[in-house]
Amino acid sequence: MKGGALQVPGIVHGTYPERLACADWPPQNAGHRLRAVATSLLRPDAGRYRDFAARVRAAAVPLPAQESVRARLARDGLTDAALIDAFRLIIDNAKRTLGLDLYDSQLIAARIMLDARLAEMATGEGKTLAIALGAAAAALAGLPVHVITANQYLVQRDAATLRPLYGALGLAVGAIEAAHDAHTRRAQYACDITYCTASELAFDYLRDGLARGDARGALLQRAASLCEESADNTPLLRGLCMALVDEADSCLIDDAQVPLILARPLANGGRDAYYSHALELARRMRAPQHYQLERAGLQARLSDSGRAALETWTAGLAPVWRNRVHREEALATALAALHLYRRDTHYLLREGKVALIDQSTGRVALGRAWSGGLHQLIELKEGLEVTAENETCAQITFQRLFRRYWRLGGMSGTLTEARRELRAIYELSVVAVPLHRPSRRITEPPRLYASRALQFAAVLARVREAVASGRPVLIGTDSVADSHTLSALLGSAGLPHQVLNAHHEAAEAAIVAGAGAPGCVTVATNMAGRGTDIALGPGVAERGGLLLICCQHNAAARIDRQLIGRCARRGDPGAAATLLCVKQPLFAALFPRWLARRLPHNGLQRPSWLIACVVRLPQWLEERRAGAARTAMQKRDEAWDSARPAGAGAE
Repeated sequence: MKGGALQVPGIVHGTYPERLACADWPPQNAGHRLRAVATSLLRPDAGRYRDFAARVRAAAVPLPAQESVRARLARDGLTDAALIDAFRLIIDNAKRTLGLDLYDSQLIAARIMLDARLAEMATGEGKTLAIALGAAAAALAGLPVHVITANQYLVQRDAATLRPLYGALGLAVGAIEAAHDAHTRRAQYACDITYCTASELAFDYLRDGLARGDARGALLQRAASLCEESADNTPLLRGLCMALVDEADSCLIDDAQVPLILARPLANGGRDAYYSHALELARRMRAPQHYQLERAGLQARLSDSGRAALETWTAGLAPVWRNRVHREEALATALAALHLYRRDTHYLLREGKVALIDQSTGRVALGRAWSGGLHQLIELKEGLEVTAENETCAQITFQRLFRRYWRLGGMSGTLTEARRELRAIYELSVVAVPLHRPSRRITEPPRLYASRALQFAAVLARVREAVASGRPVLIGTDSVADSHTLSALLGSAGLPHQVLNAHHEAAEAAIVAGAGAPGCVTVATNMAGRGTDIALGPGVAERGGLLLICCQHNAAARIDRQLIGRCARRGDPGAAATLLCVKQPLFAALFPRWLARRLPHNGLQRPSWLIACVVRLPQWLEERRAGAARTAMQKRDEAWDSARPAGAGAE
């Protein structure tokens, strides 16, 4: 196993350690691609990590002194021999401060992460405490540790919950909140362990870059004045020494779809009128004569007839419309805003503003806005005041940011499907962690329905049956809009229930905490998932456990697995049923209407292998499309980064 030198702030590694970017990263030669494929197929075995856990359990008493553990870790690095004593010390303190004992599976997961790998650990197996074990061991070695969590609620919860453990070890823990000013952020990052979301970390890293003169060109040098740190150039971070990423596939894959951009507003310059006119022209166009829609990629493409019509319609307009490329891009964006981006699916209206919905989590994507005029076009479509368009001061992708850490590890319950991309982009291999207890989950084959009405009728029937027997039910829906529709149907049927979507973020913890009570029904988008635990109420296990009904046709198979992982955790009983409609977006382009009309009213479930293929094919195609889009975005970001003047900041 890897020990390795510890890159900590100081004389040797400087005050801001980070792995410098390589011009040819990620390597794209044939040898690298072959290694990535081989590593994804021949996954590392957890056997040697089991041996390490056994050595921790078998180590002789008494416990080592805390100072001797620190000294040995600082001298030897994160080696097995040094970590055995560190783990024993942390385990003992966890018992005394939290009243919790760690399972062997948690020891294995923590050791995998400290080995700069990703641990695939099933939901409900205790990932929060496993990450705490790894973070505490690294911090005892003197490494500043960033623990990246899925959302702001988990940042606050985990830092507060684990503070007694860290305090007993002499470690300070910080938490970054969106409302923090520069002074508070700097103090939180100065702690031994800092909990934060990936987006907050990325923006703080960009601010540090601007403050130390890493801006590209005269415009971006002027933009540094936007940063609070312009008066105090002390960096917010202490470098990128070590990160442990919770829900790593969500962060490193799902959230890595767009660059993080630090921007400032542009002067209007007539853009409102330009976008308003573009929307009017888009409303005049007709499909398929003038354009075609690509629903999977949320793009519109003009036909030759559409281009000719646009040229005719704009002949007498202002000079800005004379550039063919610009006007066609503007119309394609306006058509997408008009016909593809839907309220309560892709965005919400909140306090007179457009708030983006993160498609992988179902939560509001705080601080994010669409670029290229899309945000302004949607505001016009919704009759809202148009916000100023922004220009980029600095940007970075998660791919580029996380590769700059000297040591990177993480975990999730759903990594296997993305292991090839994780290896190719981040040089991270995936190791499966054995279950603490055998799974008792019953997973039913998917069932396909011809219409939403038939699908939701089947959902209501399953809910009635479960509630009558005293089982709790969690229903996963595709969107906020679907959750509202299903809520209305449940209400009409006299079935009490709760709804959890992006409109109810503040009540998320309370809703999830009660979702396992006997007869409780919860309708949720994807946000009822990562990082939260649904505890079974009294007598529920004897009634079969939580019933999960998946109405979502997710863009990736691992998101299906993540949702299904909400039931039957820690060896509890539970069941998962997948009820899908062939009119859902991923099916729409591939499932012929004539075949949909032939589906039986009670849904098609046999042969199960064929149904599984039908469900999986659109996901596979969407995964390939999304992967290609991430690769293209990454190349654009690398090109943008390489366009800086020579000597503008250290690389």
